[in-house]
Amino acid sequence: MNDVVAVETQSGQPGLSQVERVVDTFVAPSKTFTDILRSTSWWLPFLLAVIVSIGVTFTIDRQVGFGRVAENMILDSPKQEEQMQSLPEDQRAARMHGIASFTKNISYATPVIILLLSAVGALINWASFNFGLGARTTFGQMFCVWMYASLPRLLSGLLTIVTVIFGGNTESFNLKNAVGTNPAYFMPDAAPWLKTALSFFDVIGIWNVILLVIGTSIVAKVSRGKAAAVVVGWWVLIFILSVGSAAMTS
Repeated sequence: MNDVVAVETQSGQPGLSQVERVVDTFVAPSKTFTDILRSTSWWLPFLLAVIVSIGVTFTIDRQVGFGRVAENMILDSPKQEEQMQSLPEDQRAARMHGIASFTKNISYATPVIILLLSAVGALINWASFNFGLGARTTFGQMFCVWMYASLPRLLSGLLTIVTVIFGGNTESFNLKNAVGTNPAYFMPDAAPWLKTALSFFDVIGIWNVILLVIGTSIVAKVSRGKAAAVVVGWWVLIFILSVGSAAMTS
């Protein structure tokens, strides 16, 4: 992850610093993704993700409490709520405590999860472009693209912190959909499969997908249309599987 600052590229232009890359991801993404062809350093977006994710978890822990988070998760799933109500009181309390502890531990481990999910996503894109489209990109380039394309998701974390501290919605806080950037947030009483479907049409999530299309197109040296076919194709598959799973388990 060594950062290379102001190194001359093959075209004779100076390379971007990590800070410039982060800024350009929001205002001129093509510059950031083109610079990945020079250097696949990704430490700054990961560091920002660690800071924001830990900040979100700490804020939820202090302002909401993971006991309340666990209760709201159960209430959000009719089948789980029914199963919980069927348990004796002592078993119900033990189960709730276990869910709260597990959720808390997983939330504080978010930085590790970010690395794992980024690696899986990058590997899928690398294989799809290299074997599906005959590109000659590297896993490192795809991993770096994934990291920078995910930067808009930091906004979700910051909005969550602001909402929890100043929004006064701690009693109804939903960890799965914490801020109103998608239609599902405004339909808490909808069927689970419908809320899952609507949550995919998230402003920040769609922004992430668009950046992935731009970035993979540049590093794989393919047209935007081909890149979109791969990236959006995987998005659609995950959408179908997620909605189907929500429908079967609700």
